[in-house]
Amino acid sequence: MSNTPLTGDELLAALSALANPHRLRIIAALAGKRNYVSQLARELQMSRPLLHIHAQRLEEAGLIRATLELSKDGKAMKYLEVTSFEIALTAASIAAAASTLSNNAKEQK
Repeated sequence: MSNTPLTGDELLAALSALANPHRLRIIAALAGKRNYVSQLARELQMSRPLLHIHAQRLEEAGLIRATLELSKDGKAMKYLEVTSFEIALTAASIAAAASTLSNNAKEQK
């Protein structure tokens, strides 16, 4: 996700992804640093499966990115980090985004 104005579908995805306290905590914990899933789960006192579910939603919305790396002992480690994003909510920005909503997004409740 870039710092360009979001389309309606992108704005909906981002706001929907952020509308959960677990996901807000994940973003907060990753602000300014990256971390691997197991360590992040411990820090947030969350199970790894639950963290994966929420991280996937954030990644689909373009708010975080995940990368796999090998540790020195050969274990695959999944690192998460926040992408560069900015969401400015004003009546004008919402109107501009709403005009670009796809038909699927317009039909969602």
